Amino acid sequence: MSSLRAKIQDVFNEPACEQNRGKDAKARKKGCSKPLTPGAAAGGCAFDGAKIVLQPITDVAHLIHAPLACEGNSWDNRGAASSGPTLWRTSFTTDLTELDVVMGQGERKLFKAIRQIKEAYGPPAVFVYPTCVTALIGDNIEAVCKRAAEKFGLPVVPVNAPGFVGCKNLGNKLAGEALLEHVIGTAEPDDAGPYDINILGEFNLSGEFWLVKPLLDRLGIRVRACIPGDARYFDIACAHRARAAMMVCSTALINLARKMEQRWDIPFFEGSFYGITDTSEALRQISQLLVKKGADPEILGRTEALIAEEEAIAWKKLAAYRPRLEGKRVLLNTGGVKSWSVVHALMEIGIEIVGTSVKKSTVEDKERIKQILKDDNHIFEQMAARELYAMLSEHKADIMLSGGRTQFIALKAKTPWLDINQERQHPYAGYDGMVELVRQIDLAIHNPIWCQVREPAPWDCQPAVREELPRMKSETASLHAVQEFAGTTADDLGEC
Repeated sequence: MSSLRAKIQDVFNEPACEQNRGKDAKARKKGCSKPLTPGAAAGGCAFDGAKIVLQPITDVAHLIHAPLACEGNSWDNRGAASSGPTLWRTSFTTDLTELDVVMGQGERKLFKAIRQIKEAYGPPAVFVYPTCVTALIGDNIEAVCKRAAEKFGLPVVPVNAPGFVGCKNLGNKLAGEALLEHVIGTAEPDDAGPYDINILGEFNLSGEFWLVKPLLDRLGIRVRACIPGDARYFDIACAHRARAAMMVCSTALINLARKMEQRWDIPFFEGSFYGITDTSEALRQISQLLVKKGADPEILGRTEALIAEEEAIAWKKLAAYRPRLEGKRVLLNTGGVKSWSVVHALMEIGIEIVGTSVKKSTVEDKERIKQILKDDNHIFEQMAARELYAMLSEHKADIMLSGGRTQFIALKAKTPWLDINQERQHPYAGYDGMVELVRQIDLAIHNPIWCQVREPAPWDCQPAVREELPRMKSETASLHAVQEFAGTTADDLGEC
């Protein structure tokens, strides 16, 4: 527990975070994340954050050392995709019961579970996640993992991020610490080259990184490790041999990027693959970093040629949507890197942003939003459901882009809604992803269902019907009255 406490303090003291550097020593120790809400489950605790970062590593067995409900609350809460292995889609848990806790059988049960996974699946590694219960009863996860690794001849990685230590974002960073301590640098590739890069904080939601990787392939740039989206254990173990790195979501793995730069001299920058301009800028910065690390400068020319070609194709496709979407108003209720990258992407085709949430956004994210929007009135930290509903019902926005948790607010306000968060079904990264995002917005806004649901109900626009309904609903209404009304024809009611 003391080692876990030391790791947490180290994560809180993040020198690569400008917001953290601006605090005094006392405030820095508290970190920048909000405290947990008692009773919060999925989406709130450190265990859930660690699982989010590591589960997309596709060929690894992820074993939850906890009661069954801990795994149930965190299972499959991100739409990451795999191009090969499916082991990560199998849920493993030791399923501790009250009897196991009372009798002290937790460590023995964990060792047995690791052995069963080894024999049945033969994975390249097993990641073990303790949760609140197993951390509080004092199970020595590190010792069990070390013993199992020696006994079974495979890496067994303890991911020390029980839920009670903090929020989801802290769990993200503790997962990065686990990779640094137990995985990265433990293997050596035999094909390291001057064009190898790492992509950090990219989750390959709905397979959207597969829209970006072909662009890098055309430039001769190899993704040594994409952490965690569609990753393999061996690729992450060899990630220390990359020449440069791109950070996609700094709030999740900024500590991983900084420490890899310190240990292995891998420079990184923060960028985005959302939108045409940001995708082009990300490709430029990747090429520039590689040149600084010794790659042939001719890659800069090839990058500009690729950008010019892909931008021309994308703008030609988007031209068909501009007349239909220009001037449409969008309310963006998300956070993190999407709070500015998606804003920039939508403004490129003439869509007006009436508001964007900066929840879970870093100081750098907020500064980018201010530079893009030029107006702080369109930026909100967190908007209550009542305020969101009022804004949509008053038709201040033509569509809301958000996660699944707020979709029903938009639907109740009879306003189009599009999923922009991790549960989405369509990839939005890269040039093709931008075209797909605009296409989905166009489909949502111009769906004829919205004209139908906004029309008044028949009983609201026909006086005769309004007068009859209360009488029918009355307990004293006679059966004859009901039958008489039931015989009313469409011609009698007229048109609404």
